[in-house]
Amino acid sequence: MSWGTELWDQFDNLEKHTQWGIDILEKYIKFVKERTEIELSYAKQLRNLSKKYQPKKNSKEEEEYKYTSCKAFISTLNEMNDYAGQHEVISENMASQIIVDLARYVQELKQERKSNFHDGRKAQQHIETCWKQLESSKRRFERDCKEADRAQQYFEKMDADINVTKADVEKARQQAQIRHQMAEDSKADYSSILQKFNHEQHEYYHTHIPNIFQKIQEMEERRIVRMGESMKTYAEVDRQVIPIIGKCLDGIVKAAESIDQKNDSQLVIEAYKSGFEPPGDIEFEDYTQPMKRTVSDNSLSNSRGEGKPDLKFGGKSKGKLWPFIKKNKSPKQQKEPLSHRFNEFMTSKPKIHCFRSLKRGGATPEDFSNLPPEQRRKKLQQKVDELNKEIQKEMDQRDAITKMKDVYLKNPQMGDPASLDHKLAEVSQNIEKLRLETQKFEAWLAEVEGRLPARNEQARRQSGLYDSQNPPTVNNCAQDRESSPDGSYTEEQSQESEVKVLATDFDDEFDDEEPLPAIGTCKALYTFEGQNEGTISVVEGETLYVIEEDKGDGWTRIRRNEDEEGYVPTSYVEVCLDKNAKDS
Repeated sequence: MSWGTELWDQFDNLEKHTQWGIDILEKYIKFVKERTEIELSYAKQLRNLSKKYQPKKNSKEEEEYKYTSCKAFISTLNEMNDYAGQHEVISENMASQIIVDLARYVQELKQERKSNFHDGRKAQQHIETCWKQLESSKRRFERDCKEADRAQQYFEKMDADINVTKADVEKARQQAQIRHQMAEDSKADYSSILQKFNHEQHEYYHTHIPNIFQKIQEMEERRIVRMGESMKTYAEVDRQVIPIIGKCLDGIVKAAESIDQKNDSQLVIEAYKSGFEPPGDIEFEDYTQPMKRTVSDNSLSNSRGEGKPDLKFGGKSKGKLWPFIKKNKSPKQQKEPLSHRFNEFMTSKPKIHCFRSLKRGGATPEDFSNLPPEQRRKKLQQKVDELNKEIQKEMDQRDAITKMKDVYLKNPQMGDPASLDHKLAEVSQNIEKLRLETQKFEAWLAEVEGRLPARNEQARRQSGLYDSQNPPTVNNCAQDRESSPDGSYTEEQSQESEVKVLATDFDDEFDDEEPLPAIGTCKALYTFEGQNEGTISVVEGETLYVIEEDKGDGWTRIRRNEDEEGYVPTSYVEVCLDKNAKDS
């Protein structure tokens, strides 16, 4: 099967067919190019989608992504970003391995096709030239033969005419001979040209055209093979990224399997746990006996001076009320009926809303004293970490300025060392301010976390004076409490006089000196190294006495002997409270 023998007379059709083949190849290149553009656009849209749903930095939304379900969502977004990257790889590989390669091959193919058909046209022109020469020789031979025939007839006519001179007859005879000789020469020339044409024609149809058409056939077959190889490459480019895309999908599945609903529930507790205790039972007020009413009033006011006998039942814990029920501070106001107290308890929900609105957007105290104990501890720890980062940043800046000053001292032409003194002093001053700020927040943090005394004697007295002069309002429901040594919140004592505040402080100090009774036992589940002040070290398996149970902040107060007591994490011990202690 050869185009040279089978299609020897289809030069024009072969020219059209090969041009159509190149057009098909260019159409395929255009198809792949549009596919790469689609892949790039798809990858860009995926990246934008992933970026759109990423949590914004330093925002409340970023804090919400601590839950495992949200972390899995973040992992999904990251995997989709990698997934988009694989589509970019597809686009790049198709562009480099198919489009660029085929575009270069098309240019080479066009040049080769042009050269082959140029040789074919040249052969056609040569055979056409030979044919024209043959036709010209044939016409000349025909003309000379006719001229010789006419000259012969004229000679015969002159020879038969008796009136013609002998010289005219001889001239006619010579002319006839000349014409006859020219006819013979034309005949010989025509015969020679005819033989040459037949040879050229044989060469054209059996040698030149078959060779040229064979080259064109091989060129076309190479084009077809190359297009098939490009289609295989097209599929392989997709196949190469399938394992990585599979890994991305596996990552999404793994992220989904990492979701832990129990852990998320625990995080909700940590995020919103206030540290307050539920409200206790409301005491019965017997209005039939005036003496009992007075005792009930004293129990509700829960003054520290009269609450000392309760130590044998509950240790240092003051009687805790619902944190958002405002205590009646005025001693002159008549006692509220029990129904009013009950209504106030049942309608305390708006006051909780008041507390939340204060936490969200109101004027927040610097020490976060408006927050519940657990939330206050977290905020203080966060503030300390931020200040430490700022201190480190300022110290790095100071080191850089110091190095630059040393360079200026060694090379005065680079700059004046004295010009950096002001900046260095400013940075040092900033560091000192930040350190003082950090110490202040660390002290507040130690007050909550380390179980240290809430304030020293002077601070406690100043706080008592301030509280007696500034009675709390209904809206500022969160600031009606002061921190106790265990980190929980209790109601402030009634504000009658400065003398009573000082007496209460004296009672607190006196209470601290009395050992608390044991309310149960506990067994250490793990070893705990008590390094902070107010904590105690325990060894796994050790049995100790419980003198104060967990107030909601994750710490339990225990005693080893009369001289060793302190706090340990509640999760580190197994507590068994005495039933009588619970009832009391």
